[in-house]
Amino acid sequence: MSNTSEYDVASYILAKQGEMTAMKLQKLLYYSQVWSMVWDEEELFKADFEAWANGPVLPTIYQVHRGIFKVNTELFKAKGNAGKITGDAADTVDQVLNVYGTKTAQWLSNLTHEEDPWLDARNGIPATQSSNVIIQKGDIHSYYSGL
Repeated sequence: MSNTSEYDVASYILAKQGEMTAMKLQKLLYYSQVWSMVWDEEELFKADFEAWANGPVLPTIYQVHRGIFKVNTELFKAKGNAGKITGDAADTVDQVLNVYGTKTAQWLSNLTHEEDPWLDARNGIPATQSSNVIIQKGDIHSYYSGL
């Protein structure tokens, strides 16, 4: 599965869900990666999330949507291929969308703020202060495996 990129997964999510806020896309990417690591024992993509003030963020995806509130498939056409998400990866992302896809961006952000991987990565950094500390994949796997 690691031959897929965060752009492929973003394209897949947007193709399934339609236009959404950039923040919501970031959180759906996060939970897709989380549950792929737990259920499939594989990363969906190699990129690391950083513990930003609004929750986990992929800087590579942020560079694509910077300054844009609502994102859609058009934005990721050049870099992402939704068709690369198949098999277990597609099943996992579909399950994530079934559970988290109807939630608001703010609800998803609040949820990440209650979970150890984001909290541990920020480790005392004030809530509104920016941070580019990486949320360690090992921390993600051990926390969510225990849920």
